[in-house]
Formats: sequence, structure tokens, C-alpha cells
Amino acid sequence: MSDTTADAKTEQEASPAARGTAPFAPFEWLIAGRYLRARRREGFISVSAGFSFLGVMLGVAVLIIVMAVMNGFRQELLTKILGVNGHIVVQPIGSELTDYDAITARINKVPGVRLAAPLVEGQALASSPVNAGGVLVRGMRESDIKTSGLIGKNVKDGTLEGFDSNQGVVIGRRLAEQLGLRVGDILTLVSPRGAITPMGTTPRIKGYPVRGIFEVGMSEYDAVFVFLPLEEAQAYFNRDGNVSAIEVFIDDPDNADAMRQPIADAAERQVMLVDWRQRNTTFFSALEVERNVMFLILILIVLIADLNIISSLIMLVKEKGQAIAILRTMGATSGAVMRIFVIVGASIGFIGTLFGVLLGLLVCHYIEEIRQFISWLTSTELFSPELYFLSRLPAIVNWGETAAVVTMALLLSLLATIYPAWRASRLDPVEALRYE
Repeated sequence: MSDTTADAKTEQEASPAARGTAPFAPFEWLIAGRYLRARRREGFISVSAGFSFLGVMLGVAVLIIVMAVMNGFRQELLTKILGVNGHIVVQPIGSELTDYDAITARINKVPGVRLAAPLVEGQALASSPVNAGGVLVRGMRESDIKTSGLIGKNVKDGTLEGFDSNQGVVIGRRLAEQLGLRVGDILTLVSPRGAITPMGTTPRIKGYPVRGIFEVGMSEYDAVFVFLPLEEAQAYFNRDGNVSAIEVFIDDPDNADAMRQPIADAAERQVMLVDWRQRNTTFFSALEVERNVMFLILILIVLIADLNIISSLIMLVKEKGQAIAILRTMGATSGAVMRIFVIVGASIGFIGTLFGVLLGLLVCHYIEEIRQFISWLTSTELFSPELYFLSRLPAIVNWGETAAVVTMALLLSLLATIYPAWRASRLDPVEALRYE
């Protein structure tokens, strides 16, 4: 039995239901299902539909993966930044912060404030017998380091116990590796602002034993920060009883605007407040722009796959011209024919989207293992901590964004079926059967 004869038989079986049926009746699904199962004579159409399916699947999967990685980047970086730095920094205006103990006590009583911690901050050169490099020295109290966030919770070697009195330093893992230091070794700090002598200002050089090594997972912090006891940092940087600033950690970092005035009132002196968004606005704005641009670019993948759906449906309409004519002569309306081809194209888009979502979620779940495997396989570093700040590849799936991607893919797939389906519905049965 030929393909056309088989199609005609199917349509004859369905024709009684064709007359006067509701939209998307069972016979329309029956014929659409038969058209989806291409036979040998329609091999090229089947290949084209297969590529359309793969295009939709890969486009949706890549969109989900990229958006999840961008979300992971932002969330991980935000967590690291807010876990090490204060959410609001109180800086002095007019006079130095010599009354920092009273100010921190008042700020700590403000509702919504988790911790107010005075600190001394300065740049120095850290050296060892192996290497040397620039560092950011922070003087803080032991209790404040333990309470503030990530540093106190991520001391991997050594301890913070007795930090205020042991005259030692706590450094990051990457800095320890660069300088070849372990707990107990001596880290030498060199500051250009040392003692003032008749010959000028001499650099201050002092060695400190390493009491602890932390690792927060953000290379920029693990390679740069050196923590000193507050009083030792005051002496080292020639700060006689004053501090650089007061860092304030609040319960809800997103509520920084509402907390500014109560904190300013609690200071009871002229101060300048800088919140975490002001300090990192360029960085997070760049991340947001990159995320939006990537989303727009990757939509093109799904759009190209939908163009393949259009081409495969047009070829299918051309191949099934005589079968469509038989359907029309047996009572099927132009709307029924149009819906049949809409079902065919939309099925490709729906199945491709479904498999794309499953593939995207699977890759997001195992993305770090996949990265490590590819790095091992190619002997290359795919995610350099020096370049991307983080030591692991994060992926956080936002279900709202995933739903938007699915909706967009289904809508584009549905729109791609309209023109070929309209062409099928406008087919003239007389012309199609003339050379039967």
C-alpha cells in the first residue's frame, strides 16, 4: 500500500468525526500523530523535524544553564562580599573616630543591627622567604571576627582563640600558598608609613606569627586579607586611639536604606554612611547587564530552532497536499486542517522544551562535577579562581526564570506553526488532486 493510499485510508476513517466536530477533536490529534511519524519517503522531513527538536531542546537547556550560572555568580559573590565586609560603613567627618567604643555600643542597640565593629584598615607588603605581595591589613577584635560572618566560620588551620592577645595574624588560604606559609610561620609586614625620623619617614617592618588560615571560597579575599588584633593594628599604622571606620552588619542587607537614618542618629556625631550597594554598584551592574545580554543572545538559539519547525512544516504541507485535499473533500474544514498542522509543530516544540528543561536542570545539578571532569579531560583550567573570583562554579535555578524560559519557548514554537498551518488550510483541493 502506498503512503498516499495509507493517508487516504486514515482520513476516511476520521472523516465522520470531521464533520461538525469541536476544535482539537480526537480525529485531528489522530491525523497529526500520523504526520509526526514520518515514513521512509519522507526521510528528509523527519530529519528536519529532528533537528528542530534538538534545536529547541538545546536552546532551552542552554538558557536555563546560563541563567542559573549567572544567578549563582551573583548570589555567591553577594554572600561572600556581605559575609566579609560590613553592610554599612560608618566613616568619620571632621574629626577622627576616637570615641568608637561609645559609638559602637549605641549602634549595637539599634533594632535590626546584628553587629557594629570598629576596624583599622591599611595596605602593606606581606613577605616571606618564598615570595612577597600586596595585602589589605584589617585590625579587628576577636569577638567581632567571630560574629561578623564568614571569616570566623571558615578558619581551616589554626584557631582564633586568644587572637586579641597572641600578637599573631590570620591570613587567607591562597595568600598562605603564595607565600609558602603554614600555621606557626612568620609573616613579615612592611608599611611605608612608619616612624618619623630626622631623615624622613622610615618604613615599618614587623614579623607576625601565623595563628590561623581561613578560606571563604572567594579568591580575592583568600589572597589579600590579613587580620591583626585591633590594638596591634592601631600601633602598626600609627593610629593613636582611633580607628578607620565602623562596619555595621544588619539583619537584612536589602533594607540598608531604611537603616541609614537610625544608625546616623545613634552615632551622635557627623559621619558618612556608605552601604554595600554603593561600594559595589559598578560590579553588580556589570553582572546584571551581562546576564540580560546573555539571555537575549541565547533566545536566538530557540528562534533558529523555531525557524526549522517552519521549514519542516512547509515541506510536510507540500508532501501531504493530496492527503489534505482528500480531507477537505470529505468534509474537514479549513480550521480543522490548520489545527492539525498546529498540533504537529507545537508537539515538536513542546517535547523539545520538556527535554530541554530536564537536560538543563540535570546539568545545573551536576555542573561542578561536569566542570571538574572536562578540566581533567582537557587538562585545562575551565574556571580560574583568579579570573572569576570564586573557587567553584555555582548554579542556582530560579524557578520563576525557568517558567519564563519555558513559556517563551512554547510561545515561539506555537507562533512558528501559524504560517505553515495557514498555508495548509488555504490549499485548494481541486489543484491538489488535479494530477492525482
